[in-house]
Amino acid sequence: MIKLSLSDYNAIVSHARDNLPNEACGLFGGIICGGSKEVKKVYMMTNIDASPEHFSMNPEEQLAAVKDMRKNGYVPLGNWHSHPESPSRPSEEDKRLAYDKTASYMILSLMDKENPVLNSFEISAVQSKKEELEIK
Repeated sequence: MIKLSLSDYNAIVSHARDNLPNEACGLFGGIICGGSKEVKKVYMMTNIDASPEHFSMNPEEQLAAVKDMRKNGYVPLGNWHSHPESPSRPSEEDKRLAYDKTASYMILSLMDKENPVLNSFEISAVQSKKEELEIK
């Protein structure tokens, strides 16, 4: 299970909408407690690809986020990105680029701009598994 605050969810949705028509992306860090991941901070990144079909995070922003996580006693839990025109599920490219089997990969679909859908996945080279996501 992964836990995300409503304010962090709203920040992700806002950042994704602000970056339309391109994909938006970011990282999140927090703590692992009793097998659950609790997101403590979400980091908004620049999609340096500026593309509606894929993303690459700004390396300097990634490094700053990881340093901030360490400073605050958090661990990197995963990343998130948006799908402006497709469902909230890993694309073939998402699966191919998912290098960390322990990470959570959140995908926000904006197919229906007024009703965004956020799901989280564990992804390995051959499969993806939807994680239980609690937003409150």
